[in-house]
Amino acid sequence: MTSLRSVADRLIPDPAASCDPVSIYHALLRDPQSIDRALLRAYLAEQLDNAGRFADSLPDDLNDLSAWIAGNAGDVASAYRPYLEGRHAGHGRTFFTNKAHALYFLKHVAPTKLVDGAWLYSSVWHADDWRYRDLIRTYLEELGDGEPALNHVVLYRKLLADHDCAPTETLGEEYYVQGAIQLALGHMGDDFLPELLGYNLGYEQLPLHLLITAFELNELGIDPYYFTLHVTIDNASNGHAHKAVKTVLDLLPTDESRSDFIARIRKGYLLNELGVGTQAVISSFDMEQEVVAMLESKRSFGQHMHSDYCRLEGLTVNEWLSEPGRCRDFLAALENKGWIKRHQNPANSRFWQLIDGPGAVMFGVFSGYEMQLLKDWIAGDWQSPDPAHTPNPFRAQFRNRPKADTAKTASRFHTPPSAAHLIDLLSPAHHSTPEGLRATQAYARQLAEGSLSL
Repeated sequence: MTSLRSVADRLIPDPAASCDPVSIYHALLRDPQSIDRALLRAYLAEQLDNAGRFADSLPDDLNDLSAWIAGNAGDVASAYRPYLEGRHAGHGRTFFTNKAHALYFLKHVAPTKLVDGAWLYSSVWHADDWRYRDLIRTYLEELGDGEPALNHVVLYRKLLADHDCAPTETLGEEYYVQGAIQLALGHMGDDFLPELLGYNLGYEQLPLHLLITAFELNELGIDPYYFTLHVTIDNASNGHAHKAVKTVLDLLPTDESRSDFIARIRKGYLLNELGVGTQAVISSFDMEQEVVAMLESKRSFGQHMHSDYCRLEGLTVNEWLSEPGRCRDFLAALENKGWIKRHQNPANSRFWQLIDGPGAVMFGVFSGYEMQLLKDWIAGDWQSPDPAHTPNPFRAQFRNRPKADTAKTASRFHTPPSAAHLIDLLSPAHHSTPEGLRATQAYARQLAEGSLSL
């Protein structure tokens, strides 16, 4: 079973001091004090330069931000309406072709989701400045105010664990760009305050893809709560989008530095354009290529583990697996032999019988995601005739949620920690741990009481 802890920080060996996003990402999650601040500054400068090729859509006058956000929310609602009408009319999903496709998406956006809210971390040092209060509250809400059932990173780790689809290998560098930006901003927020504000302004908008993603995940039997939670808390009325606008206006300088500050806000806003976006991840899924790549990754582990009793097109299984690049032909040989019957119930395939169920001789060889991938690839165009396997897409499948058990996480520290120690535990590297959750509760409580001493 996949552990809920350390999903993000077990993917690769300790990174070298490098300006690439993968190294930045893992260094800031493992030992943020060990990384040179100059390296983070260089990384952010490089990404800001990369973002400069895009045009921002912010209004010319930032006093119009509230109306601009309301307009964006209205546009998203207008675009979502025909999607729902189409689904009511019997049209199929537009994002995910099958459950394996959805799990592929969850896996590939994990580097970003596992540092959700990280860009706001530096704000917690400014509890004595009322202008930062909305940034701090937004960060604490990303952390669930210390409640595991609401902490965004805890929620996403659980989602990955429930479906056994956490990345166990380093993904392509492009999948770490956004996460590295968020972590770097979180640790360099005082030096990059305008850019942080601009980034926050863009990230807290409600995108159409969030609504469709949540709808289709539910339809496929995947709890969409992590995504629906963002629909509710990021609202433009009184949620994170509203707070993002208010903070920008509160922190705008009134002296001659104002124009430069605004220009930097605009550059920070454009950082949202970098890396691989939701729809790009979704469109990159090629099921057969993913199946072949998955088998290739396991080839070296299985090449000496099979008996030579059976031959497929003149080769034993060990021989098929002995050289790279043969897995696509190996799958074809399994089909030709009748061991895989495409576009039928997978239960009809001998290969599936070998890997599915506790009595299967290859039980446990494949992860949950890999099993789903093989199942959906074999099934192909086949659809179960059982109505129970084709749920109503408009029926919420995850109504009953475990109630928050505050007592489990609200235990006080044996010795009241200093504010600096609390803030260290609120960092992206620690806030989702039991100690970090307790620290979040303590910080939030002291913030509300006005008793924080920084």
